[in-house]
Amino acid sequence: MRKLLNTLYMTNEDLYLGRDRENIVVKKDDKVIKRFPVHILEGIVCFNYVGVSPGVMKLTSDNNISITFLTPNGRFCGKFIGMTNGNVLLRRTQYRLSDNEEQSVKIANQCIKAKIINSRKLFLRVLRDHGEKVNQTQVNFTVKYLKNQLENIDNNTSLDSLRGIEGDAARQYFQAFDELILYQKEDFKFVMRSRRPPLNKVNAILSYLYSILTYEVQAALESVGLDSYVGFYHTDRPGRASLALDMVEELRAFMVDRFVITLINRKQVNSKDFEEKENGAVLLNDKGRQKVLELWQKRKHSEITHPFIKERMPIGLIPYVQAQLLSRYIRNDIEEYPPFLT
Repeated sequence: MRKLLNTLYMTNEDLYLGRDRENIVVKKDDKVIKRFPVHILEGIVCFNYVGVSPGVMKLTSDNNISITFLTPNGRFCGKFIGMTNGNVLLRRTQYRLSDNEEQSVKIANQCIKAKIINSRKLFLRVLRDHGEKVNQTQVNFTVKYLKNQLENIDNNTSLDSLRGIEGDAARQYFQAFDELILYQKEDFKFVMRSRRPPLNKVNAILSYLYSILTYEVQAALESVGLDSYVGFYHTDRPGRASLALDMVEELRAFMVDRFVITLINRKQVNSKDFEEKENGAVLLNDKGRQKVLELWQKRKHSEITHPFIKERMPIGLIPYVQAQLLSRYIRNDIEEYPPFLT
C-alpha cells in the first residue's frame, strides 16, 4: 500500500521554491518562510508564475515527486515528472487497448456507469436525510432518469453512444444539483454548469477542485506506470491527460461534488471567499483557495472501506488504488476493471 504523504500547494502568487540540501524551502522576497523535508512530500502544485529553482527540480526528480504548474485560477499549464515510471510492456498494452474501440468501450462503460451510480446516490441521500427540504418531484425524477441511463449503458457497444448517454445524464444531474444545496441558498444559487469561465460560486469551487482531482489522479496513474495521456473514453489531444479524465469521471461525485455540497451546507465557505471579474467570471480569492485546500487535505485523511478491496483506507488513496486496479486489468490479472462505487 502506498503511504499517503502530503501535497504541497503553493497558492500565494509571490512565493518561490528553492532547495537547501534535502529540504524544499518556500521563499518570499528571498526570505525563507517555510521548510519541508523532501521525504514527506508526494507532489507539489504551484498556482503562481514565480517558479521553482533547478535544484528543486533535481531533488524532486530524484525522489519521484511531480511538480504541477497551474494558473492562479486553476487552469493547467504544465507538469514536471522527471524520469518515466513503470515498464514499457504495461504501456504498450495500454496503447493497444486504447486503439481498439471494443476494448475501450469495456473500460469506458465501467467508468461512466460508476459516475452515474455515484451521482444518483447523492440524490438518494438527500431524499433520505432531508426529504422535507427539497423538491421531491424533481429529485425523484432525477433519480429515475439516472437509473434509466444506467440501463442504457448495459446495452452500449460504442463510445459515441456512451458519450450521448453520459451527456444526457450530466445535464439532468446539474439541472437538479441546486436541490443538494440546503443552506446559503441565496449566495450559492446553482442554475447550470459553467466552466470557462465559471459564472457562479458553486461552479467556481467545482472547477477548482476538479483541476486538483485531475492532478492527483494523473499522479496516481503515472506512479503505477500508466500513461495518463492515453485514455479510453476521452479522445487524444495534445496536452490532455485523457486517462486521468476518464478516471475522474467515476470519482467526481464522491470526491468533489459531495465535498463541495458539504462546504456550503456546513457554511465552511461563504460569499467573502469569492471575487467577480469584469467578464462575469466568479473565482475563489486567495483566502478562499487556501481555505478550500486546507479542508480538502483534511478530508483526504478521512477513512472509508474500499468497496472492492474491502480495506480501510484514507480517501486520498482512492486514486492510487483505482490506478493499481486499472493496471491489473490491463495486465490481464483481473477479468474486468472495477470502478470506484460509493
